[in-house]
Amino acid sequence: MAEAMATPPAAPTAMRNKPALQRYRLLAQMAFFTLFTVTPVFDLFRYDLTENHAYFLGHVWDLGMDDFIAGRIGSLQAAGNIVLFLFLPVLGTLAFIVGVAWKWGRLYCGWLCPHFSVVETINRLMLMASGKHSVWDKKETPPWEPDGSPAPRDKRTWLAVVPTAVAFAFAWALVGLTYLMPPFQVYHGLFTFSLSKYEVIFLAAATTVLSLEFLFARHLFCRYACAIGLFQSFAWMGNKGAMVVGFERERLTDCATCLGGNGSACDAVCPMRLKPRNVKRWMFACTQCGQCVSACGTVNRNNPGGQLLRWVGGDEARRNEARFSALSRTDEDAGGRA
Repeated sequence: MAEAMATPPAAPTAMRNKPALQRYRLLAQMAFFTLFTVTPVFDLFRYDLTENHAYFLGHVWDLGMDDFIAGRIGSLQAAGNIVLFLFLPVLGTLAFIVGVAWKWGRLYCGWLCPHFSVVETINRLMLMASGKHSVWDKKETPPWEPDGSPAPRDKRTWLAVVPTAVAFAFAWALVGLTYLMPPFQVYHGLFTFSLSKYEVIFLAAATTVLSLEFLFARHLFCRYACAIGLFQSFAWMGNKGAMVVGFERERLTDCATCLGGNGSACDAVCPMRLKPRNVKRWMFACTQCGQCVSACGTVNRNNPGGQLLRWVGGDEARRNEARFSALSRTDEDAGGRA
């Protein structure tokens, strides 16, 4: 009897594949990570410290300050250059990101951000090694995948956690350096062991800091330190009709059988360690990665009522929050305890 309660039924092999939503998201992350890496190589966007100007889409992006200092242009033209070529592009980009977040949440974080790709990769390795997504998690996640198959657990995976974090940190430091120095000079110096002293110092310092961040503070950075993420979250929270993970709270009892009654698949897969069935104000750091939605769909693949979690927006998003208020005495109780 105890064994029957502890082990959920086996699932068909076909269900062990990634859900389509997560396959598309992985492709988007891979494509953007590639773009992030090659952008400085093709001068799509970078600032060259050796030339004291930026590049954008292969062209020099110069505000004309040298010409202004030399007296070749007047103050009015210099001010116009700053407005047209600095303030407008920067503010326009921010407005676009915030506008998308206002309607759909932190889509950039969950679907494109190179940092979040690293977060999820190290999460998976730590989960295999310890049963936890992070060293700060208090409890282990249930040892099953949403489709009912056993989740891989092997303490030897710890041998890969630190090298992977350091490798990602070095890659980030190296790519970051190419945004500031001529890319081909950096890569040539790396392969011929002829980097300058300051380039070596930059790589060593950045690799050390990023390694520590990837290992111990990657979730904290996403929640509290990333300016792009925070702006998106504030915009999203300000729109009551923005897309949220909706939860059919009236069917809460269906959650009692999730993962054989030994946990919730949606909680187990969340890379930000949130409670997806919670009220919006407690989901401030949600990246809209949709892993909880995919997991719920997989768990309830044979449920006539369908899945309990799905993305909703507009009036349905408002009704979703209203149901929480009507059925929960406190926000903490809105998480859907079975």
